Amino acid sequence: MRSPMLGEFMGTMMMILLGDGVVAGVLLKKSKAENAGWMVITAAWAFAVLCGIFTAMLFGSLDGHLSPAITLAFAIESGSYAKLLPYAAAQFSGAFCGAILVWLFYYPHWKLTEDAEAKRAVFCTIPAIRAYRWNLFCEAIATFVLVIVAGAMSSKLVLSNGAAAGLSPYLVGCLVWGIGLSLGGTTGYAINPARDLGPRLAHALLPIAGKAGSDWGYAWIPILGPVLGAAAAGWVLHILHFVS
Repeated sequence: MRSPMLGEFMGTMMMILLGDGVVAGVLLKKSKAENAGWMVITAAWAFAVLCGIFTAMLFGSLDGHLSPAITLAFAIESGSYAKLLPYAAAQFSGAFCGAILVWLFYYPHWKLTEDAEAKRAVFCTIPAIRAYRWNLFCEAIATFVLVIVAGAMSSKLVLSNGAAAGLSPYLVGCLVWGIGLSLGGTTGYAINPARDLGPRLAHALLPIAGKAGSDWGYAWIPILGPVLGAAAAGWVLHILHFVS
């Protein structure tokens, strides 16, 4: 029953359910968390990643990548690409299903919320200032930071025996929280193609009351930016381990 692909699917679904769930709680009308703010969103997303990693491990993925960008980075670092396509398919599917669960969980609140952009923001990222080149740069840099620091946490170049068993998911959660607080204010820090595209597709397909378009003109930014940042970080990690 357990398998790496099932683990990536379930872990990503859990991450999106909790991550998009907090955005829904903060933005949708008549939620008890309405207007709770950015600190609540960034903290809950960190916990969502933590819960997603542990869920992935429970169902069979010891990697707990939850992101095609992370899988790509570590494929470049190791030189093995066998997991890239299967993991990416599982991650995108999990993100899509997680977004559907968020829609169902908050079902009565969509009709009460008049702001169509707020509804879309529950599912996918929106830049604070729409400047595509800079939005792309921000997503690439934030993802580069994610991969480099996450790679350091598991690297024997930093700790000879690696991080203590069970500690890495907590460290990654702290890292995601830090990225959200420091670098998330410009684009909403997708830093994960599946995290944005899967829910964006769900937003486009679901019969959400009073929704507007899914902003497909921006959708390539949270895909390409994380891919570029992850690829660059993967090459850096590969070079560091090759020359050490």
